[in-house]
Amino acid sequence: MAAVDWQTPQAEGAWQAQDKDGNSVSLILADGHYALTTFNAPARKFISARGGKYQVRDGFIVETVEFNTLNPQQVGTDQKTVRWVTSGQVIDADGNTFSRTDDGGPGQLAGAWVITGRMNNNELRAMTPGARRTMKILSGTRFQWIAYNVETKEFSGTGGGTYTSVNGKYTENIEFFSRDNSRVGASLSFDFAIENKTWRHKGLSSKGEPIDEVWSRRRLIGL
Repeated sequence: MAAVDWQTPQAEGAWQAQDKDGNSVSLILADGHYALTTFNAPARKFISARGGKYQVRDGFIVETVEFNTLNPQQVGTDQKTVRWVTSGQVIDADGNTFSRTDDGGPGQLAGAWVITGRMNNNELRAMTPGARRTMKILSGTRFQWIAYNVETKEFSGTGGGTYTSVNGKYTENIEFFSRDNSRVGASLSFDFAIENKTWRHKGLSSKGEPIDEVWSRRRLIGL
């Protein structure tokens, strides 16, 4: 059993496990960023989430924590973790055994994104992500959005599940939603396009309100 280098294609994508209480644990790795979330879809229960950036140092996975619902004091710190890969499975320090669910395909939007623009009265209003940011991290089949502030360590909310991106239609199937569990089980469809290396996202929000947004890859804007 050998240590896995999470910065290689060997690790990119989505991994899922079940914890000792029978809850689902989702791990998305994309563009040097990660989100690790525990939830129970049948009970419509969001349990916890943490994430940020990651890299490999001296054989350890070093997570630079940007949000952590269970331990906000970790935000802004580097945390060493150990995960091992064997026979296509990953075992983490908590004893959870993850199996890969995709390797970054077949969806067209795999990566770590932040919102950088929103249409308002037919004008595109630029948004510069800083300490307060909204990130979407996607593998080839799974998505998650997270709103948080790395300075105040405030966590504002998250939601996620599976997605498809076919013929200009992006569809989210919601498995957890921290703000309102009545949204669990819903599917939302949007028009999408990649324009000048940004993701244009149009449709109706989970509240039924029209949205027209621009998302940029974090690695392309140096965030």
